[in-house]
Amino acid sequence: MGFAELLDEVGGFGRYQWIHVTLISLPGLLMASQNLLNNFVSGVPTHYCSIPANHSLSNLSHLHQVDEKQLYANPQWQLLAANSSTNVSHLETEDCIDGWTFEQSDFLATTVSEWSLVCSLRPLKQMIQTIYMGGVLTGAIVYGSLSDRFGRRSVLIWSYLQLAVLGCSSALSPTYSTYCIFRFLSGMAVSGVIINGVSLKVEWITTKTRTVVGTLSSFFFTFGQMVLAGLAYWLRDWRKLQMVVCAPNFLFFAYSWWYSESARWLVLNQRSEDALKSLHRVARINGKSEMIDKITVEVLHSHMKKEIESARSTFTVFDLLRTPGMRRISILHLFKLLLPSYWLDLLYFLPIGCLLLQVSIYLMQIIFGAVDIPAKLFALGILSYLGRRVSQAVCLFFSAAIIFANIFVPTDMQTLRTTLACLGKAFTSASFTTVYLYTGELYPTVIRQTGMGFVSTMARIGSMAAPAVLILDEVLPALPSLVYGGSAVLAGCFACFLPETLNVPLPDTIEDVEARW
Repeated sequence: MGFAELLDEVGGFGRYQWIHVTLISLPGLLMASQNLLNNFVSGVPTHYCSIPANHSLSNLSHLHQVDEKQLYANPQWQLLAANSSTNVSHLETEDCIDGWTFEQSDFLATTVSEWSLVCSLRPLKQMIQTIYMGGVLTGAIVYGSLSDRFGRRSVLIWSYLQLAVLGCSSALSPTYSTYCIFRFLSGMAVSGVIINGVSLKVEWITTKTRTVVGTLSSFFFTFGQMVLAGLAYWLRDWRKLQMVVCAPNFLFFAYSWWYSESARWLVLNQRSEDALKSLHRVARINGKSEMIDKITVEVLHSHMKKEIESARSTFTVFDLLRTPGMRRISILHLFKLLLPSYWLDLLYFLPIGCLLLQVSIYLMQIIFGAVDIPAKLFALGILSYLGRRVSQAVCLFFSAAIIFANIFVPTDMQTLRTTLACLGKAFTSASFTTVYLYTGELYPTVIRQTGMGFVSTMARIGSMAAPAVLILDEVLPALPSLVYGGSAVLAGCFACFLPETLNVPLPDTIEDVEARW
């Protein structure tokens, strides 16, 4: 007998679990917004060089423009003539010394227009997202370890508050540097919310409901993509958008005090009395009050005797590599997530969709969010019947096949290429849904958050390296596709060597993991 049997005795997946899972999943609507925010906050409006203020005919700006980087030194009156064929290649030009004028047809204000992140400063636009992902990476390391030491609930509550305060502060940033600092700290908080939310959900639900709950919870991220597109289209101002997607975290912080700490974690950290109170509370909310007198500390210890005996007070990231079973899981996950295959939806499929359909990024974001719905229903089906290992490998292999197929489709066949892009996005999304559920089931309770933090760190390194692959198209146009597709194949192969966790109780100790191997 184990903790899973105790959960069944206090109501299984009852009223408490419904409320608990819903409240933890709700912030997912805005976690997707945080990851994709830079697409809109740092959107690049149509722009051109500002005409010098002392010019008498500055309203005839087209007589001065060469491109977005240069001006003609003097007005070119011959350009007014119809069908002008004047050779202008020899004319004197100058840089945009008076700055740029930004149109407001797509965006009213972005970080790019506010701080003129164009031309030589254009790399600073992408730097914002890189710094944010660096914060997510750091948060995975820091909050993963802190959660195993101080509990899932306390770290999750702090992460909500940090994201609310620093996220709203970033909307008031007076300078580019200040904004980057706030985005880095917000990224740390996002990691704390995601990895602790996943574990706190998984550790309070029964074995047979994990697949359904894990997959359906991910729909909050899906709808969050579409919510972000709607908000960005409505507001079109980066400061307002930043404030709107961060302020609700004050509400999440306020109601997160209702959560119960993981009873598994409490028992394994010599806090059996607190675990008993949490179990009694869950039993009461689930309408199983008769179990309150039956479940005592002695009963709790009898159900988790083996886990308590093998538990230690503290664990570190080095324990992920201490035993053969843990070492295999961690190394396979490391190589699988270091590859850029999990970031194809943003770096590969989304740009293809925007280019081929020639639609605004707002509409494309909604389309790609909608594609996630059937993708996750597909993931739910294969996760329930084929298991995690096969599902992970299948989704990655299909993503790779679609990428390779797109190499051979002519660019003028827009319908086919767009269809392939949407299918690729769907399989990548299904793979992402699988990996979050799978990771939480592979690592034992005593070190689950450290493991989740380790895995998340590897994934963020992959995400930070993935944009560099796009530069390879200057060497050979098909090279980025070959790299992305090849990485998806390799990641799928690594997944094949992980143990299956379908309908298997969560491991509580490292010894449980070793026994499975």
